Amino acid sequence: MRTALAIIALTVATSASAQDVVDAPCAAGIEPRSYRLVTRAQALNVHRPRYDWWDAFDLGAHAEALEDMMGASTALAERALAIDPGNRLAKSQLARLFLVHGDGDAAEPYWKDVMQAGGSVVWTGTLYDVDARTYFVLAFDRERIRIYRFDQLARQVRRGRGGIPEFPPAEDDAFWAAMGGCIDDAIAPEASVPWSDVREIKAGNWVLWFKLRRPVSIASDRNGRRKTLEEIKVNLHGRTGDLEVYKPVGDDHLALRGRGPAGYQDLVRRTLVKFVDPERRIALPPSKPGAGW
Repeated sequence: MRTALAIIALTVATSASAQDVVDAPCAAGIEPRSYRLVTRAQALNVHRPRYDWWDAFDLGAHAEALEDMMGASTALAERALAIDPGNRLAKSQLARLFLVHGDGDAAEPYWKDVMQAGGSVVWTGTLYDVDARTYFVLAFDRERIRIYRFDQLARQVRRGRGGIPEFPPAEDDAFWAAMGGCIDDAIAPEASVPWSDVREIKAGNWVLWFKLRRPVSIASDRNGRRKTLEEIKVNLHGRTGDLEVYKPVGDDHLALRGRGPAGYQDLVRRTLVKFVDPERRIALPPSKPGAGW
């Protein structure tokens, strides 16, 4: 399935001509086919249908679909880099994607290239203390964390069940370029946090806590409500947890419980500090995931 998806997306992306490439600063100098692989083809991958009626009865369907999507996304970014080794959007995507796959060794060379070039590695994320029903975009560079509302980068935000935003269509090149670190400097982030203001990064089952020396103010694009935070609790999208079968104490029946991807959270924070905190000023308390966050 992953191979078939990559072939379909490659066919669409590589059919674009040089004139079809968006006139964006981040596209300058990138081979047109390579650029389309990290923008339009990535969008087609995200929007590809992966569920049918029977999947409603399969508790593991969502995890399998996410794994399939991330695997295809990695294949597209690798293909883009093979076509144009200078494609900095592809490097930024691979820096993120290899952490999603749990491969820190593979991710590090891309992090090094991106950070040395002054670029950023970007995730969509959920900020639970601001609004759990919308997404934000977080850009990590050598100097700071920048946090954007989803509606700042998406041309139009459409919302599905519960108000959760849908990812923009393939035609929204600016959004998909942003997911490779190409964010227009004219867009002012909701919050910009220098690494010197981050005193601790704590890892849990589902989230990272960036504990700050100075509070930041962040508003939701869904309801406009603004929160002042002394710590940023964020789920960086890309990994989901596992279902674990266990026998509750005093019960004869087996039960299921979810376990978050705690190893992913720990890997992300440890990779981050290697490149943004060489002086080791940011504390990393031991990761001891239990129940809950």
